[in-house]
Amino acid sequence: MKKIVCLIMFIFVGNVIFSQKMMTRTGEIKFEASVPSFEPVAAVNNSVSAILDESNGEFAALALVKAFKFKVPLMEEHFNENYIESSQYPKATFKGKIINFDASKLTNEAKYDVEGDLTVHGVTKKIKTKMSLVLKDGKINASCNFTVKVQDFNIKIPSVVKSKVSENVEIEVNFVLAEK
Repeated sequence: MKKIVCLIMFIFVGNVIFSQKMMTRTGEIKFEASVPSFEPVAAVNNSVSAILDESNGEFAALALVKAFKFKVPLMEEHFNENYIESSQYPKATFKGKIINFDASKLTNEAKYDVEGDLTVHGVTKKIKTKMSLVLKDGKINASCNFTVKVQDFNIKIPSVVKSKVSENVEIEVNFVLAEK
């Protein structure tokens, strides 16, 4: 009886320890909220963390808001202090699932539906988009594009610059996930 209990515990602990999780700490998120004829409103964050559970397709990402870099330092300062209020809302997160994900079938590029909760500026919204996944050299390259509205996340654009910043923000996400 003792051997059976030990065997069951070993199998359970082994499954938890050796579950297939892929991750990165160097993911990239770019966003653009530019309008024609004005200075580009765009930034990039190259230190985004993400994790994918290959067993069930659960996916999560975390970006520190202050890590977004702009070409113009003053624009970055206004972004952090006035719009996104990064001292009060330091993180942006996504927690969701890649629908019908099957790691064993991942070879060439495949597109999957991804849905989950995006939290920005203290507001959580459901999003659904397509994600492209490619298995290359034992790593999963994941990328997607989607659009969000600043008003959906209670981000206020002052009237003095309202014509220079788009209400729709284009977001591009790229991750290279490896076993942890």
